[in-house]
Amino acid sequence: MTKRPNILLILNDDMGYSDIGCYGGEVDTPHLDRLAANGLRFSQFYNTARCSPSRASLLTGLHPHQTGIGILTYDSGPEGYAGNLNQRCATIAEVLRPAGYRNYLSGKWHVSSNLTQPTDSWPMQRGFDEFFGTIIGAGSFYDPNTLTRGNENAEHEARKPGFFYTDAISDEAVRMVREHKATHADRPFFQYVAYTAPHWPLHAHPEDIAKYKGRFDAGWDRLREQRLERLVGSGILDAQWKLSGRDPRQPAWTEAEHKAWLANCMEVYAAQIDRMDQGIGRILAALEETGQLEDTLVIFLADNGACAEDIPEGVTIDELVNKLMIARSHTRDGAEVRFGNNPDIAPGPEDTYQSYGQAWANLSNTPFRLYKHWIHEGGISTPLIFHWPRGIAQRGEIRHTPGYLPDIMATVCDVTGTAYPQALDGRSILPLEGHSLKPSFAADAGDRPPMFWEHEGNAAVRIGRWKLVREYPRDWELYDMEADRTELNDLAAQHPQRVADMQRQYEAWAQRCGVLPRDKIVALMRSQGVTRAFWEDE
Repeated sequence: MTKRPNILLILNDDMGYSDIGCYGGEVDTPHLDRLAANGLRFSQFYNTARCSPSRASLLTGLHPHQTGIGILTYDSGPEGYAGNLNQRCATIAEVLRPAGYRNYLSGKWHVSSNLTQPTDSWPMQRGFDEFFGTIIGAGSFYDPNTLTRGNENAEHEARKPGFFYTDAISDEAVRMVREHKATHADRPFFQYVAYTAPHWPLHAHPEDIAKYKGRFDAGWDRLREQRLERLVGSGILDAQWKLSGRDPRQPAWTEAEHKAWLANCMEVYAAQIDRMDQGIGRILAALEETGQLEDTLVIFLADNGACAEDIPEGVTIDELVNKLMIARSHTRDGAEVRFGNNPDIAPGPEDTYQSYGQAWANLSNTPFRLYKHWIHEGGISTPLIFHWPRGIAQRGEIRHTPGYLPDIMATVCDVTGTAYPQALDGRSILPLEGHSLKPSFAADAGDRPPMFWEHEGNAAVRIGRWKLVREYPRDWELYDMEADRTELNDLAAQHPQRVADMQRQYEAWAQRCGVLPRDKIVALMRSQGVTRAFWEDE
């Protein structure tokens, strides 16, 4: 075959469907916009609604429960919910290594239950030749917990002047790209860049925050309308799909209190994405300067819909710092960190720990409803950009072919000509669940097999134009995705036979993939005293 392409897989954290510029948002993302203008955007690609499960599915081509990451990286008891990447799956790095690939990871891992000691679920043990990043799923951008280089703790590196995690992720990726060209130019590479931006806490550089001063002053109601107009105008969304209503738990912008602080929260959130895009620009520049961009398939997407969580939510500061290890109690110079969404405290600096809240998350997920955790469109819809100068002839086109995370492994195997293994290092591997998106590079592809999801009892199956979805513990809802992708007109009562048939298919999938009833999981976790915020429903 011809030379195998490099793969650059970029994943960001807790970003909504419509935040970046090329998907209708107000955030300046010139480098992502450039990739979109010279590549493809997918309008109906889906993640798995939560950090760890999405990463597990993305990396393995399987469903999260099959990999051991049924909820998060906390042990929930039964097989499928161990919170630890198991041995029945293979990562993209493990699959590509026998084909001659060098494998690099810069950024967040978050698929291992052991946060401090190397295990067989750590990156270097799962096919990566180099790793710099965090094992945990969240934390300070100035002083992240579990910062690791290879298998060694590297938290001391955050003490270097000017350290900021988003910048460090980008800088390490640039270094890996350049060093690969210098020392392994005869081999292709797989580079996984996993940003934590814009996951809370709201940490950003002052100059980036200042850039967005006033940009969100129109408020979430008007901005949602404007985003939908741009999404429709660009051809990403259908004009017949109506804007979902504002979250009923949130006030109209005209009635909101503390507007200046609220706008500031969204400015910092935007600044987090902006800083990530700046880093992506440096990575692309390194690829261009080393002559590798033409032969590199660049993939960009988000791990779940925007996050509506407040800080802290159902947990104590002691739990955040000492048990969950997703926060620091003090800054690097000894100042006490101020936790909570307090309108008297401006977000952004190291001594703050805040989130941007439900109403702005509603904006980020425009035009859809619900958020991270849920399987309605707001929870699972992600931008997806493909850019590959030598392999994709089309420029700036949009694909409406549906797809979801298991398809990434299948696509990577397809474009690299790599066989997905039945066994690896003497252990049996579960069959690939995804389907390659390569046929849709030239034009929208036809029908695909059903897609399935489950997270914390929230669940869905999509078959063609029909989506059966459940917000646990409520009844199933049925939507026609061609006529009503914003899920405003529940047709379950009109199509009882279709509902019953799709539910049967969902139950068969759930049994095959080890999905347990939510009630059983909650009971098990209660018996183990697992922190409420990470298992109990809203």
